Amino acid sequence: MTVHDKFLALGTHFGKVFLLDVQGNVTQKFEISSVKINQVSLDESGENVGICSEDGKVQVFGLYTREGFHENFDCPIKVVALHPQFSKSNYKQFVTGGSKLLLYERNWLNRWKTSVLHEGEGTISNIQWRTNLIAWANNVGVKIYDISTKQRITNVLRDDVSLRPDMYPCSLCWKDNQTLIVGWGKSIKMCAVKERNPTELRDLPSRYVEIVSAFETEFFISGLAPLADQLVTLYFVKENEEEEEFRARPRLDIIQPLAESCEEISSDALSVRNFTDNECRDYRLEHAEGESLFYIISPKDIVVAKERDQDDHIDWLLDKKKYEEALMAAEISFKNIKRHDVQKIGMAYINHLVEKGDYDTAARKCQKVLGKNMELWENEVYRFKTIGQLKVGPNIVLFWQGAV
Repeated sequence: MTVHDKFLALGTHFGKVFLLDVQGNVTQKFEISSVKINQVSLDESGENVGICSEDGKVQVFGLYTREGFHENFDCPIKVVALHPQFSKSNYKQFVTGGSKLLLYERNWLNRWKTSVLHEGEGTISNIQWRTNLIAWANNVGVKIYDISTKQRITNVLRDDVSLRPDMYPCSLCWKDNQTLIVGWGKSIKMCAVKERNPTELRDLPSRYVEIVSAFETEFFISGLAPLADQLVTLYFVKENEEEEEFRARPRLDIIQPLAESCEEISSDALSVRNFTDNECRDYRLEHAEGESLFYIISPKDIVVAKERDQDDHIDWLLDKKKYEEALMAAEISFKNIKRHDVQKIGMAYINHLVEKGDYDTAARKCQKVLGKNMELWENEVYRFKTIGQLKVGPNIVLFWQGAV
């Protein structure tokens, strides 16, 4: 699945591609092949799509025109990636990955020209294109190609060569135009693309890569996505119990990268169907740049996760009957909360105190919560009188008189 801020593009094991709105409703459907779709790519405009499948079919076309590139190859094509500005470019560039990394571009005669950017290091399993930089992963490691200078500028080797790359594929994502995040096995690396000093150029590429952070995680990485200066990580979890290995629920964690380690900010175990049968390669994490929605894809489910706001925090506090903390949180963030009301939370707190018999505290909270609302004061005076709590009744009457 690939995510755009307007819609989602989903490929299936039976050769179909669906366009969905953010609620999951199908808006368009394409019959591409009879075997599994390996990759769906969109340009930034959301007007063009690239699709490749296990039987070697590659299609790149406009969603509203269906005009473009259609080709059948004699080997599986694992990945396809459109130039982010595909719709605005005269060259209509895109790349495909199988046993080779191939660049396609349209010339002035409206014909497609093909260039081999790389080959000879096994199957290319992931491609991420950002501005003029193309990052891809093969069996050996991760490389970046600068299409503006036609130079390959780095080679980041994978750490754990004992893991099968087809079972534990590389996760790639761009944090910004200069920072590539690489997750492979249990390793995460933050790679910064920098300009080389002109005096150092000689025969070297004009850019180079510096690894600014590298650390190991507890579980296997299935997906990565940036969240401000933090990372959202999707983990595949295998655990051993009494020398017998089993697969646990996948985890969605937020971590704070440090130079040689990371700090866990939050962690959630996800409920997906048939998780005990899934492998690391069966999960993906997708998100649209600038959006706070994250999509976890498994063979049977799509789970949508979004960043919690203060309203969500108050929901959690109320659900746990932490009324005093909820009231305090609402008072501090009253300008930012949208679904909650400070006075309603305060009334829920007073009701809770009355229900558990803490009448004195409930009476003291009335002055702060009820303010100058005469109707609420009358209701509370009547309630305390009805339940026979005359010993705190004068306090309420005094507060009521002061408010009036």
